Amino acid sequence: MSAVASLLRDLVALPSVNPMGRESAAEISCEHRVAAYLERFFRGLGVPYEKQQAAPGRENVVARFERPGAARTILFEAHQDTVPVTNMTVPPFEGKIEGNRMFGRGTCDVKGGMTSMLSAFARLVREKPANAANVTMACTVDEEHTFLGVQELAKRGIHADFAIVAEPTRLNIVHAHKGVVRWFIRTPGRACHSSAPEKGVNAIYRMGKLLVAMERYAEEVRASVVDPLLGPATISVGMIEGGTSVNTVPDRCSIEIDRRVVGGEDPRLVRDQVSDWLRTKGGIDFPFEATDTWICERALVPTKADEAVTRLGRAINEVAGTHKVHSVPFGTDAATISFAGVPAIVFGPGDIAQAHTIDEWVPLDEVEKAADILYRLATQAD
Repeated sequence: MSAVASLLRDLVALPSVNPMGRESAAEISCEHRVAAYLERFFRGLGVPYEKQQAAPGRENVVARFERPGAARTILFEAHQDTVPVTNMTVPPFEGKIEGNRMFGRGTCDVKGGMTSMLSAFARLVREKPANAANVTMACTVDEEHTFLGVQELAKRGIHADFAIVAEPTRLNIVHAHKGVVRWFIRTPGRACHSSAPEKGVNAIYRMGKLLVAMERYAEEVRASVVDPLLGPATISVGMIEGGTSVNTVPDRCSIEIDRRVVGGEDPRLVRDQVSDWLRTKGGIDFPFEATDTWICERALVPTKADEAVTRLGRAINEVAGTHKVHSVPFGTDAATISFAGVPAIVFGPGDIAQAHTIDEWVPLDEVEKAADILYRLATQAD
């Protein structure tokens, strides 16, 4: 087994499941096992590193390779957490290898990409090439839920000429993606015995009317808010919950909203836009509550990212022969980094189609190639 594959297997064997705001088994939840491994990794390389607490027991680990007189500084960023393992059909933490594939939770999203970055970083430290850039390696927490890690990274200040964010892109470059805003809408009711429902107010019936209006609003947004690079803005209702028992008229119902924003939209405004539309155009004449947003992330647009795209593209071509530069609908930490003033693009091994799946896997040759590409990026001459 190659050193790169061995490092990836080490990371996969350390559960770092994001609880996603729900109950999760302590023995697999959160990132502290990966963070401890990263501390040992960087300590073994003899480089300076720091821990950044984003939430209790959840810490970014940030290390630095510094060369006096370096022409530029590059940020490598990868998240430590994974999605849950429910219903997986492969062992989630074994790093099983079949042919060119390693299976397990996080192999594709995004421990494969983290492995490539760590491998390139370690090679820089060992070889100390004369023309190397400074490289900051940031391993963040909570990307899969509320982006606490990258927000903490940005709050402490990011100092780099550009950033490469690890996500599965099949060794291509993603220079733009949609942002996301999420919140809850709740309808109140009045409970009573289900044998006399006329004495209560059914919160689920109210929500049913609101959902019909939401479907109309979704069609309107998709048709009227369109970005030439990212396509249409979207809104989706992904979760619904209400009532207490079948023989009680429900006094509460709640839905969870996912609104994807495109370039030019301010994500801080979209929650109120939805509420205003429901009241003025949607025909909703009963009370409802829109909660505070619990994710509010801008879209990534390719502002000032030309140098990063050109340099990374050159390194990709040297190893893989060709690449494409394109946009995607899913979100990443790159948007927060870009908004903090550091041009950011997205790159890594694996295919997003394999992320979060019940048999998640990554091609090992792509992990190896990505490590080589990132090393070449960091050692490019001007």
